[in-house]
Amino acid sequence: MVDLLVLLPHRGRDELLRDAERHGHAVVGRCDTPDALLPLLAASPTAVALVAASHDLLTASVLTAADAAGVRLIAVAASSAERLHAAGLGLHEVVESRAGWDGIEEVIGGAARRRGNAASARSTVGQLIAVWGAAGAPGRTTVAITLAAEFAALGHRVILVDADTHAAAIAPALGLAEEAPGFAAACRLAAAGSLTVAEMTRVAQTYSSVAGSFQVLTGLPRPALWPELGGPAIASTLAECRTYADVVVVDVASSLEHRDQDDASGVTRNIATRTAIAAADRVISVGSADPVGLSRFLRGHADLLEVATGEVTVLVNRVRASAIGFAPRDQVAQALARFGDIRSAVLVPDDRPAFDAAILAGRTVTDAMPRSGARGALSALAAELLPPPRPAPERRGRRLSKRTR
Repeated sequence: MVDLLVLLPHRGRDELLRDAERHGHAVVGRCDTPDALLPLLAASPTAVALVAASHDLLTASVLTAADAAGVRLIAVAASSAERLHAAGLGLHEVVESRAGWDGIEEVIGGAARRRGNAASARSTVGQLIAVWGAAGAPGRTTVAITLAAEFAALGHRVILVDADTHAAAIAPALGLAEEAPGFAAACRLAAAGSLTVAEMTRVAQTYSSVAGSFQVLTGLPRPALWPELGGPAIASTLAECRTYADVVVVDVASSLEHRDQDDASGVTRNIATRTAIAAADRVISVGSADPVGLSRFLRGHADLLEVATGEVTVLVNRVRASAIGFAPRDQVAQALARFGDIRSAVLVPDDRPAFDAAILAGRTVTDAMPRSGARGALSALAAELLPPPRPAPERRGRRLSKRTR
């Protein structure tokens, strides 16, 4: 049974809602205008909203309010024009009005079945990879974006998540809309049990590329909104992402401390970072190849190991002689072994012009500068962590030979 909020035209509404109640659902709100629906959305976070897909009833403000409350919204379209209107707003859960309650019931109840079918069709859930870096901008976000692009180029289904509650940067780096619903909306939907495939598609943005496209859950548009992200909702959202994708790459903030608790929600500022790292199958621990960067990395890496439960891969970024001296790769390897007892690390050469070109174009370095040496190192790491999926075996017919007598 679900609680229903309804914004439908009077014609045929009463009969439709009687059918809903016969199916065991409760109608908790009936509205005639979008303005009447908005306060009900905020007060009913576990409800499902049925809204007619006409221009006067299905508005951007209704979608924004549903996202803010974590309410699942299903559009009821009476014509192809109304279906196109819903699609134009990014709403993909649409049912034809002529389908009656049976059609709506299928949409409401089919989400859980589709999630179960999707999970059972795969041998395992997708991998979760968190990308963490010490304070001082070692290139953590760049690494996360490039790994997502390389996994997609290998043929994997990829979701890139910006869970940095201090300085979300993935949206501007990729030229995506910063005010889109993104990760916060996905968390609210997950907390209400409404994060379906269609809703995930709606709140995510697509980074399109010939090399390989992937989905992006953008970060908080303003850092002050961090109390909206609670630990259970974050964990639930990441778990749902893993059922839809082969790999989920999460960019997290550098700070790992328990502090800055919000008095109203009880949420701590760094809960997103700690939750993602604890849930990750693998953490990419990023440091910068200069004296200050390595010092910060070695101190922070020790704290990271207390939170991480999966494998940890050390990656040192921007390796260059100008900052660390002759034979920089050897210098970095010796420093890691001597001061951190780290015997294996991925070393990424400095290629600032390539990443500057990518930022300027709002593209990944995979697209903007495919011959970059830094891109090559990250591409090799992606292939090592998650090899390309095996192609389906080719079916060959049996050759028939003539039989002689």
